[in-house]
Amino acid sequence: MTIGSILLWLLAAALAGVLGVLGYFAFVTARVARQAERLVPAPGRFVTIDGHRIHYFDRGQGRPIVFIHGLGGTQFHFLPLLAALERDFRLVALDRPGSGYSTRVGLTPASPKQHAAFIARFIDELGLERPLLVGHSLGGAIALAVALDHPDKISGLALIAPLTRYQGEVAPEFADLDIRSPLLRRFIAHTIAVPRSLRNGARVLACVFGPQEPPADYAVAGGAFSALRPSHFFGTSTDLMAVDPVMLEQQERYGELKLPVGVIYGTADRVLDWEKHGKLLESAVRGLDAEYLDGVGHMPQYAQPERVAAFVLRMAAKAFGTH
Repeated sequence: MTIGSILLWLLAAALAGVLGVLGYFAFVTARVARQAERLVPAPGRFVTIDGHRIHYFDRGQGRPIVFIHGLGGTQFHFLPLLAALERDFRLVALDRPGSGYSTRVGLTPASPKQHAAFIARFIDELGLERPLLVGHSLGGAIALAVALDHPDKISGLALIAPLTRYQGEVAPEFADLDIRSPLLRRFIAHTIAVPRSLRNGARVLACVFGPQEPPADYAVAGGAFSALRPSHFFGTSTDLMAVDPVMLEQQERYGELKLPVGVIYGTADRVLDWEKHGKLLESAVRGLDAEYLDGVGHMPQYAQPERVAAFVLRMAAKAFGTH
């Protein structure tokens, strides 16, 4: 056997080994995704808008409140607030296109500006009369974009730990999502993304919830397992890659906001610097209703649901003219 043939054999063996490992990861990913869908089935309704099949819940009666989740989140993230709100309001929360059980056609909407245009379409499709928007984290940036680009569609904003400005870098806990190529993003989504998510889950949750602990039933009752699916990873990475290019322009426009705007942050937020993001709004938005929760992290709706629900009720009164 020649040296050339030996090298060729070794290369073929190495390639077979790599393909075998990737095949195993693809098998594990598909199995975990099926288990996730069994443990956390889609609890809401579906509507098709512009080709996107959107999963949402719609409960209660009264003036509408629409909830917009953050990066990697789902409609489940607002469950702690519903009991205090559904007596007096119609509550609508959606999985944004590409997230949770909602599908997305192609790569858009992805940026806050694109998602805002979609939210405006969603409001029209459901016949919602100028709702209050409640946006968490990236959902806050999207809600702000709705208020800037489609102010006639809504009555006000209640922002929970919102992203308000250009970040410029990806935090280490979210580095796995930093994938520029859509083709590579899809390949990773169907191979190593879900196994890596299982391995790194505790570290990511410590960042997102810390210094508080996530609820003991967060995996199932909190809907977290529904994120362990290739489509959700692909959608989350796609959203992340589209955020920064539009935020510099958006943050310069906050002085245009004329409707009621409120913001609530935890002062121990490990995801977003509450001072940088909150103070930007304070300096730009006239009459901003700002509340800060000492020692609370990035998920105040879990840490102090009563305080956050009271904040939403206060903003609803301002938005709907009942205060």
